[in-house]
Amino acid sequence: MTSLIDQTLGDLATDLPGATRVFHQHQLDFCCGGQQTLREACVRRGLDADAITAQLQALHGDTDQPDWRQASNTELIEHILTRFHARHREQLPELIRLASRVEQVHGQNPTCPNGLAEHLWNMQQELESHMLKEEKILFPLLLSEPPHPHAQGPIAVMRYEHDQHGEALARLNEMTDDITPPPHACNTWRALYRGLAELRDDLMQHIHLENNVLFAR
Repeated sequence: MTSLIDQTLGDLATDLPGATRVFHQHQLDFCCGGQQTLREACVRRGLDADAITAQLQALHGDTDQPDWRQASNTELIEHILTRFHARHREQLPELIRLASRVEQVHGQNPTCPNGLAEHLWNMQQELESHMLKEEKILFPLLLSEPPHPHAQGPIAVMRYEHDQHGEALARLNEMTDDITPPPHACNTWRALYRGLAELRDDLMQHIHLENNVLFAR
């Protein structure tokens, strides 16, 4: 059996309930970067791989997450649609509104994430286009019995677009000091960053379930 440190982040996120919490804590990309091993990812980020492995080993028996590998395509796609597609469509308009307000009021402050509202608007456009392609083209192919052999073409496109979403999240982190509000941040600013952290975590889990579970079948 391959030791935890030599398993890929995607496999660990899929096989070990609670692993994604550890990866979020250490900013390890288990969705778009899911093909790298834990050892490789820790070397890249200068992290203590043994300490993180110990955290993961302590998770055995944590069953607070369903095992989506055991779900049918129908069940997993329904979960993706209701938990992530619908949620992203709620999240982004409100985050754009909050970001616009923060930039309008605090734009002269050097810690203000100027340009964030525009970045979120671009993310919204790209994500909406992506989700519509999944809903209208890819998911119907995967829901056919058996799944349509032509699904591999759209899957390749979706994986490429997932990488672009990952780059957008990396840019979001850069603009917001890893989504850390400054000490003087007002309530609107703090609410914005709480929402951004939720969007980041949701989008990473969304991409992980597609890349490492649904598309890997």
